[in-house]
Amino acid sequence: MTRTVNSVCSYCGTGCGIKLESDEKRIISLIGDTRHPTNQGKLCSKGRELHHTVRTDDRLLRPQLRTSLDAPFAPVDWDTALDYGAQQFADIIREHGPEAVAFYVSGQLLTEDYYAFNKLMKGFIGTNNIDTNSRLCMSSAVAGYKRAFGADGPPTCYADIELAEHFFIIGGNPAYAHPIVFRRLEAAKEANPDLKVVVADPRRTDTCSIADLHLPLRPGTDVALMQAMLNVLIWENVIDRDYITQNTQGYETLAESVRSMTPRKAAEICGLNAADIVQAALWFAENRTLSFWCQGMNQSTSGTDNGNALTNLHLATGQVGKPGCGPFSLTGQSNAMGGREVGGMANMLAAHRDYANPTHREEVATYWGVDQISDKPGLTATELFASLESGEVKAVWIACTNPVVSMPDAKRIESGLKKAELVMVSDAYHPTDTTRFAHVLFPASGWAEKEGSVTNSERCISHLEQALPAAGMSRPDWKITADFATALGQKLGKNWQSSFAWEKAEDLFNEHRGLTRGMDLDITGLSYAILDEHGPQQWPYPEGSIPRVAKRLYENGLFETPDNKARFVDMTFIPVAEPVNEEYPLSLTTGRIRDQWHTMTKTGNVPALMQHYAIPQLQIHPDDAALYKLEEDDLVRIISRRGEVIAPARISKDIRKGLVFLPMHWGEMTAKGGRTNSLTKTAIDPVSKQPEFKHAAVQLESFNPVWRGMMLIAGEKMQLGRIMIEGYTYGVSSCAGSDHPVTAVELACSKTLKAEQYKRLDHLLEQGQSFETLTYSDRKHGINRKAWLQDGHLIAVRWVGGDIAEAQWLRKLMLEGRDVGELRPYLLAPGGPVTKEDTKGRIICACQNVGELELKDAIKKGADSIDALKACTMAGTGCGSCIPELKGLLSGP
Repeated sequence: MTRTVNSVCSYCGTGCGIKLESDEKRIISLIGDTRHPTNQGKLCSKGRELHHTVRTDDRLLRPQLRTSLDAPFAPVDWDTALDYGAQQFADIIREHGPEAVAFYVSGQLLTEDYYAFNKLMKGFIGTNNIDTNSRLCMSSAVAGYKRAFGADGPPTCYADIELAEHFFIIGGNPAYAHPIVFRRLEAAKEANPDLKVVVADPRRTDTCSIADLHLPLRPGTDVALMQAMLNVLIWENVIDRDYITQNTQGYETLAESVRSMTPRKAAEICGLNAADIVQAALWFAENRTLSFWCQGMNQSTSGTDNGNALTNLHLATGQVGKPGCGPFSLTGQSNAMGGREVGGMANMLAAHRDYANPTHREEVATYWGVDQISDKPGLTATELFASLESGEVKAVWIACTNPVVSMPDAKRIESGLKKAELVMVSDAYHPTDTTRFAHVLFPASGWAEKEGSVTNSERCISHLEQALPAAGMSRPDWKITADFATALGQKLGKNWQSSFAWEKAEDLFNEHRGLTRGMDLDITGLSYAILDEHGPQQWPYPEGSIPRVAKRLYENGLFETPDNKARFVDMTFIPVAEPVNEEYPLSLTTGRIRDQWHTMTKTGNVPALMQHYAIPQLQIHPDDAALYKLEEDDLVRIISRRGEVIAPARISKDIRKGLVFLPMHWGEMTAKGGRTNSLTKTAIDPVSKQPEFKHAAVQLESFNPVWRGMMLIAGEKMQLGRIMIEGYTYGVSSCAGSDHPVTAVELACSKTLKAEQYKRLDHLLEQGQSFETLTYSDRKHGINRKAWLQDGHLIAVRWVGGDIAEAQWLRKLMLEGRDVGELRPYLLAPGGPVTKEDTKGRIICACQNVGELELKDAIKKGADSIDALKACTMAGTGCGSCIPELKGLLSGP
């Protein structure tokens, strides 16, 4: 018997509704929810494949325990795992106090999970030492909103997209990071050709496919750009003086401050044309402007100032709380907003209360039935892991996140975890780069296996229904927290059970709801029943609210400040924390790619999502590549003051000179020597405490290995690939494909491959089975290749030496599931009568498995529009995420 439930995609903060059909054992189908106001049935490439992440081979299915990192994990029951963790926590708290323990949680938790963690740490353990990976993505936006408006209240709605006359997109690539939002931007531009689009980004990303003006500013110069734009608005007298007088404070001070930041001066700082800055400013003032920003602005030592510089432009033009305009922070994770609502970060309290406010602390303490809430600020993400390294924090509980990959200066994160007396990790997957440093593993239920709620970027709350029973012995995160709280209370001689005696997720939602009464995010009128009957609802939703009414904040011009006036924020442009110099002459920036998510513990196991971009590559401008004598696909060492990474070069004019780009998703488990955050710096914004991921000073060196090879294995064998890369200077494992997925392992080393290493590789490739084999060896040229076949099909390949690109032909044969037949004599030998050229190329459309070379061939044959390409190749007919790249191919040389 099957059933269909409503849910929400668990990736970005867009908050797309989905419908899941299950038979109680597995997800049978996943489709977009046509009734959900956010996506109206549309899904991106990641969302379409989400059901493939539920029951994977690396699911953590039962608690595991070890007392030393040198020992293997042993499976245990829940009571044993909880008792051990609680005893260790209790002993540390007794000896060193509550400040010696910490939680590090995630914007992918449901609101109910977040609430439980927050209540336990701040209300009962008695410290504010709980922070979240949202610190890495949204804390600057939060701080900026609070400085300008008095509260963390994004004032806009998705409905404003269709009402806007101008999009100003800065520090964001929604074409990749928020594809369904971008689909709406594309549609709005197509429906209204007069709509102007400005994109400010150091790289020409796919978002620029709809841009009328691209501003390729230098990393970290956002404040200078926007101060110069405000300078233009004041000089041209296109500000809204009535709005400024009636609704704001601080304008005169700011106006005097920006007088010196002329377009010409900003152009020198930003590396732009002064005329383009003037044009961007005038379009901003002359049209209803809806601005979007994301990590490019937030992940900076000036992240909070960046957000306020943008908000200043909106306040100066009176474009807040009105249709079609406003500053719109695109949230990075599916429930980073929900975490902000329950006070899930170290400097917040529940329901947008402030830990520094005595009245707020008393309100929360009374509601939770505890004596007091600490007035001491908790440790933020970088501070928390630094305190583990120094020994000030002895124990940490990490939930639903992978900081060994995602935190800056990742080697220091490893160092801190190694020094900790206790590391507990709740996760749905194992191993991850972080679980390798754990003592206790708690198996958490996956997103489809639990009930709860999430809030998206426009403050819209959705109810997720449970589609599947929990896998193995896994439990919802709120349940793990409640059980741990009871056990810890007992160890400390206290009875906390009644305070955590929730029976279902709805109990936590209702408790959280009560704390919001009278606050800016009041949801006392909301319930699971209303969400089920009327669909997602925006906050605020106090008692008596009418369902499904789109809400903008501050429509009455009143803000959450003491005098109800918004604040202009004055600031001084400050350069990046680590400027380039002769030794480290290049600026490294990092970010997302289209089909991957965070640290790939989910998306990295889905072959369809590995087709577009299978390995981390260094994007570099042709002039810089020529300077370092690099060709396409050459291996490069990228070196910072903290570490080094090896990656193949991807030469592109879409990045400015002097800048290089690496994707942030890969860790050491999937890319040996390829973890981007081994390079980044822990410099943080002084207000938001968000790290500066978007710039690090680096140098480059060619990496010329003694040998380079590729191993191919038919099927989904990522665990095998991860084993295979161990011990090599460079190694990347990926599994891509559709009907016949292939696991590919690229290896390179500065030492000669020895006989025992060949033997180990062959043992792994054979997988304990006996197959027909072919070999080809040319010692003079360092070539040693072997293929395993069964019933005429390639099962595995060891390709060492010679041109590694030729191995892609064999990979193509495997992806197509072809019988090699008459091709057998030419499989491993160079040359021959067989054409080994790739006719597909890099996959552009993952939904329909269409490659770049196929698209170029179609264009050459006369397909001169998006519709024509769709008709003859089917590319772009699925989720549509590839359409910006199709436009690029059509307009390219």
